[in-house]
Amino acid sequence: MTLYSCCLILLLFTWNTAAYGPNQRAQKKGDIILGGLFPIHFGVAAKDQDLKSRPESVECIRYNFRGFRWLQAMIFAIEEINSSPTLLPNMTLGYRIFDTCNTVSKALEATLSFVAQNKIDSLNLDEFCNCSEHIPSTIAVVGATGSGISTAVANLLGLFYIPQVSYASSSRLLSNKNQFKSFLRTIPNDEHQATAMADIIEYFRWNWVGTIAADDDYGRPGIEKFREEAEERDICIDFSELISQYSDEEEIQQVVEVIQNSTARVIVVFSSGPDLEPLIKEIVRRNITGKIWLASEAWASSSLIAMPEFFRVIGSTIGFALKAGQIPGFREFLQKVHPKKSSNNGFAKEFWEETFNCYLPDGSKNSPASTSFHKGHEEGLGAGNGTVAFRPPCTGDENITSVETPYMDYTHLRISYNVYLAVYSIAHALQDIYTCTPGKGLFTNGSCADIKKVEAWQVLKHLRHLNFTNNMGEQVDFDEFGDLVGNYSIINWHLSPEDGSVVFEEVGHYNVYAKKGERLFINENKILWSGFSKEVPFSNCSRDCLPGTRKGIIEGEPTCCFECVDCPDGEYSDETDASACDKCPEDYWSNENHTSCIPKQIEFLSWTEPFGIALTLFAVLGIFLTSFVLGVFTKFRNTPIVKATNRELSYLLLFSLLCCFSSSLFFIGEPQNWTCRLRQPAFGISFVLCISCILVKTNRVLLVFEAKIPTSLHRKWWGLNLQFLLVFLCTFVQIVICVIWLYTAPPSSYRNHELEDEIIFITCHEGSLMALGFLIGYTCLLAAICFFFAFKSRKLPENFNEAKFITFSMLIFFIVWISFIPAYASTYGKFVSAVEVIAILAASFGLLACIFFNKVYIILFKPSRNTIEEVRCSTAAHAFKVAARATLRRSNVSRKRSNSLGGSTGSTPSSSISSKSNHEDPFPLPASAERQRQQQHGCKQKVSFGSGTVTLSLSFEEPQKNAMANRNAKHRNSLEAQNSDDSLMRHRALLPL
Repeated sequence: MTLYSCCLILLLFTWNTAAYGPNQRAQKKGDIILGGLFPIHFGVAAKDQDLKSRPESVECIRYNFRGFRWLQAMIFAIEEINSSPTLLPNMTLGYRIFDTCNTVSKALEATLSFVAQNKIDSLNLDEFCNCSEHIPSTIAVVGATGSGISTAVANLLGLFYIPQVSYASSSRLLSNKNQFKSFLRTIPNDEHQATAMADIIEYFRWNWVGTIAADDDYGRPGIEKFREEAEERDICIDFSELISQYSDEEEIQQVVEVIQNSTARVIVVFSSGPDLEPLIKEIVRRNITGKIWLASEAWASSSLIAMPEFFRVIGSTIGFALKAGQIPGFREFLQKVHPKKSSNNGFAKEFWEETFNCYLPDGSKNSPASTSFHKGHEEGLGAGNGTVAFRPPCTGDENITSVETPYMDYTHLRISYNVYLAVYSIAHALQDIYTCTPGKGLFTNGSCADIKKVEAWQVLKHLRHLNFTNNMGEQVDFDEFGDLVGNYSIINWHLSPEDGSVVFEEVGHYNVYAKKGERLFINENKILWSGFSKEVPFSNCSRDCLPGTRKGIIEGEPTCCFECVDCPDGEYSDETDASACDKCPEDYWSNENHTSCIPKQIEFLSWTEPFGIALTLFAVLGIFLTSFVLGVFTKFRNTPIVKATNRELSYLLLFSLLCCFSSSLFFIGEPQNWTCRLRQPAFGISFVLCISCILVKTNRVLLVFEAKIPTSLHRKWWGLNLQFLLVFLCTFVQIVICVIWLYTAPPSSYRNHELEDEIIFITCHEGSLMALGFLIGYTCLLAAICFFFAFKSRKLPENFNEAKFITFSMLIFFIVWISFIPAYASTYGKFVSAVEVIAILAASFGLLACIFFNKVYIILFKPSRNTIEEVRCSTAAHAFKVAARATLRRSNVSRKRSNSLGGSTGSTPSSSISSKSNHEDPFPLPASAERQRQQQHGCKQKVSFGSGTVTLSLSFEEPQKNAMANRNAKHRNSLEAQNSDDSLMRHRALLPL
């Protein structure tokens, strides 16, 4: 079996050697062999293989001068490395280079030769065959050019883990390491180039383009990536076509028809020069002009396409070119090429013949009778038109510099530099193996490979970890996908005024390393459209929309075909053909034409507007009236009514009402952070202070008047200090609520843009509605308690029947704040503050009017009622009402007992209290006389109950106080209480409500 394998492989190797004779390869011996794949020809001759005879290898045609220059770059790099004392010393690199003829079949033929040689070495067949001309295994391959060819080669080389370093294959599919395990490259992949194309279209604001791609592994993935990028930028594709250099005429005609009928003026092309050439020739024949061609790197500088006779059709081409490199000494090396001096280079002979259009007499296949040559040039991929002619013999003394061919175009070394860099990458990987220290290697247990027996997979391992600095001072390292990231130059095709040739003017660059949005730079002043115009062409499906409008999508049409739609309110467009209207800034609104933004109207409860002025006047009026009442109470502070209402608490109550009226002013004017944080606490604390005072006054009077006997406990419990303490405690709870509110979620000024589009309402954001609810709820709770005590106190003596008015004031308070809640929730903007101001003023006026206006009225207009007798009379009347109620109760009980025993009615108590059941006074006095008598001598009141009427008659005359005390023992305590500060009667008479 081993012998059989040996024979098979030897046969395969022999067949490849025959297919690639001495004149079809470049070969040099060395300790380590590098393989090379270059397109020395553009294609192969079409031949119908009818299989009537043994199939022959197809002939390569159309010489590629650039391909030969790339081959020379590899040989130059190898010779430079061999002469280097530092890089691979004592080691010699050899090479085996084949022509791919720009086809997959020829490339695979060459690749089989690399694989076969490696397989022979791995089988160790020395005992079976004696190969004196043994060539070492190929440990790495430089090439190939086209992505489609590299894909096929990579699949084969990857089976044996032979590293392949391509210099021109940019398809993004080749970054898939699961499929292409041993593939690396010194050219950026097309993913960046497709993105750059989309950026250029977006830069010139085109949105209607066509796409053409080569039907191979270069064109299809590249154009697919471009479609993805175009979709993200809302760029529409009118048509998408595939081409090939082997397409028949009918297919080419169909593609040209699509281009001619399309309204898209920009055409994006991912193709190589040979694949695009048939299409361009047909377009030139039909004279289809006015198109802008966006060229990928593979044909952007192709001399197959960049020909003067094609310029009128593709003169506005914008393309991408790789960053140029520098190879010192390479120019001189190119000039030294000669068939007799290049014994190792089998391609030199054909190069010489094609350059000088002659033939070398030593058995050249191109005899004088040869016909139809295709001479080409392209940085590659260029060829001239063939002419049927006899070639003269070459002298060998021709001057290579006297002929202008793409071979000598070394001004911009792009692909050639990538070849040079690929060779040096392999050399540095070998150098890492050469200098490896055992224990620090990349293999198992830190072991190192043996440079003298190095294998391809070991070189691949080191290439994946390669990191070195090239001759231009740039860091070279392959990423995880085996790619080098590079930048692009952007070129524009110009017609040279000197010789009429096509020149490539650099008009910008694309920096892959820059941030998104900053990668593209274009100098528009250098660009010539259609070869002479400075005006940027129009390539859009629809005409531009004027400022104030935007592009609207038409149903059933691509997004780039649109109609112009007016911008909605609040948005504007100040440029032509806006894809969308811009929203005005937060504080602005669109003008009538929607071409710009104007400041929004700002609204708040202002001091200067009528509503604000009215509320301010009412607040000031409340402050004035409260101050007036406070002044009256201060002036008449020693009068009985003022004393009876507890002056100190009344003063505090009036002060709190001043604060209530004043707090409403914080709700007017432009809200600021400090006013927002102050107004709710000020309102809440002021009202709680006010209601606390009313609560303490009402409860104190109620407890004292309901007490049967005055005790020291009552006097101690209801002392003035304790009253203020209770007021403080009630208010302190509200203060705590406000402090917690301000600490956890403080209110702040807020510019509300959501209520109305054209208006900004400056309001206060309360921070926490729960805290506001607690603040108002606590106030209402105190008001409810106060209402309860006031309701119970409503039947106190006449001078103290302000409890009725307090009841009314609490009812007003509840009505106001219950109405406030839905009003507050249903209003917005400045009216929120207005509703709260109205509620504060209404509640404050209700408290002020109900509690103080009747007293002020008596003090100012009824001074006759503001006397000690009036106060005492009312106080005593209340006391005797309680006593009379008890007496009548006892009388009714006695009467019921007498009736049950058959006896007569018992006598009444011997006092000034007389009871007449169901009878009126037999001798009533006129009303005026009765009032006069009461004012002069005391008071007389009738108290009616369900079972009768009790008449109370009291006389208060200051000079006779002691006598009355001696004559009426039953009233002694009451009369003595009139002269004593500690008596119950005076205590009750002077207690405030």
